[in-house]
Amino acid sequence: MNVTRRRAGQLVMGASAFVMLGGCVERLGRVTAAPPGVGPVQRDMYKDGLLRSTPEAQGVSSEQILAFLADVEGAGLELHSFMLMRNRHVVAEGWWWPYSPGRIHITHSLTKSVTAVAAGLAIDEGRFGFDDKVVSFFPEYVPADASENMRAMTVRNLLTMQCGHDKETSGSAWRPIDTPWAAEFFKIPVVHQPGGHFQYTSAASFMLSAIVGKTTGEAMADYLKPRFFEPMGIDRWHWDTSPGGVSPGGNGLTWNTAASIKLGAVHASGGTWNGHRILSEKWVREATTEQAPGDDDGAYGYQWWMGPGKAYLALGLFSQMSIVFPEHNAVLALFSAIDGSKKIKPLIWKHFPAAFVADKLPADPEAVVLQRKTAGLRLLPPLKPSHVAPPAGVNGKRLRVEANDQGVEWLSFDFAGDRCTYRMFDAHGEHVVTAGFADYLEQDTSMTGNRLHHEYRPPSQRVVAGARWTAPDTLEMTWQFVETAFRDTLVCTFAADGVAVDRSVNVNSKETRLPVLTGRIA
Repeated sequence: MNVTRRRAGQLVMGASAFVMLGGCVERLGRVTAAPPGVGPVQRDMYKDGLLRSTPEAQGVSSEQILAFLADVEGAGLELHSFMLMRNRHVVAEGWWWPYSPGRIHITHSLTKSVTAVAAGLAIDEGRFGFDDKVVSFFPEYVPADASENMRAMTVRNLLTMQCGHDKETSGSAWRPIDTPWAAEFFKIPVVHQPGGHFQYTSAASFMLSAIVGKTTGEAMADYLKPRFFEPMGIDRWHWDTSPGGVSPGGNGLTWNTAASIKLGAVHASGGTWNGHRILSEKWVREATTEQAPGDDDGAYGYQWWMGPGKAYLALGLFSQMSIVFPEHNAVLALFSAIDGSKKIKPLIWKHFPAAFVADKLPADPEAVVLQRKTAGLRLLPPLKPSHVAPPAGVNGKRLRVEANDQGVEWLSFDFAGDRCTYRMFDAHGEHVVTAGFADYLEQDTSMTGNRLHHEYRPPSQRVVAGARWTAPDTLEMTWQFVETAFRDTLVCTFAADGVAVDRSVNVNSKETRLPVLTGRIA
């Protein structure tokens, strides 16, 4: 599989055509209406190869799962999906439409725990060792005056986030950079003696990926394909590349919820999957036990966070999680748009592992309630068609945009029947999103959103778009970027001479609202 190519990684009934390429899905993009009524689990026919059971048959309390979902809803937290597994059986699962089982979702720093899989495999294959010096792999980038601390840094220090850096390097800092990121790594001052100071940073995870690539002769994503993705039945995924084709080890992986729960499950079983050994038991044990004191998020293993008791978790920005409860042979996987995992962690620890009551429980009517609840989950509210005439003089016209910091030159609105097509032109070309008034419309778009989207700027991304008139002169569009955590809201206020466009996002690491664009009728 060529991981540098754009993939859809999803199957949506009644949506765009698709073809299978190397285990992933590539769309033949067109705009399609989302199915009415919404029944995400029933409508998505994706087969993940996992066993199913009822909660009580595996000793799990349906009542506790319902209480967890109620607490999440009561706290106003935005989940996109969850899967709960015990004894290798999925006992509860749900997707908030338009998210669905086969749809891929960016994992952010959950990626780091997958990078740990690659590092563990490569170490066990003898490609490199824990005590190898980081500078030895990339002498071409090491400064002539490199400090003793930099020269002392080892692979083990990268794994435990004790590489001596004083500040975090976020993936958003390097994504706009076109030079090799390995060179950028060696520009970071190594203030502390490696091994004695914990500093969480995506730079350390990137270097692990770069070392795997350097010692195996292939990008980490390609190295993992026959060793991890294929044996685990992880067939829908995409991994971004950095300059030079190196897989970003700290982020950039997009896959579905089933893949997250499989990641946790193979660790819960000590490294085996369906009778086959994927990871060595020694590696799993060391990676998922405390190796460094960590910070407010807990102690740290090898690219895994430690939780209460013996729980451990893969954790990504905006609360993408795969949480393992090894004493209960259970895993909880979540995709979310929650700004700060501290908002949801207390709810998780409140109900799990308390939900794992016994080896087996009597049948409970609450299991039926839970099934009905999860079958009807929905994120985007139904649209209520409104009959407002589009503003005179605007329909189909290019509106010249006043000087702005986004590089936007013009925009336009085309109103036709029950949809509105919004076009925007900037330095990267023309971008289009078509929003429905009666039904949400699903499509691919190149619409620029990097400033609001943690600096991600893919050439194409999947969006579900709806529109409504909130006043005779005010159009509101909702763009749910369904392979990500991001949802943009555009409030377009029309006047006699043009329009003002106010664009914001539900979550982001930095700004959540762009300066208003003002378009004028020429």
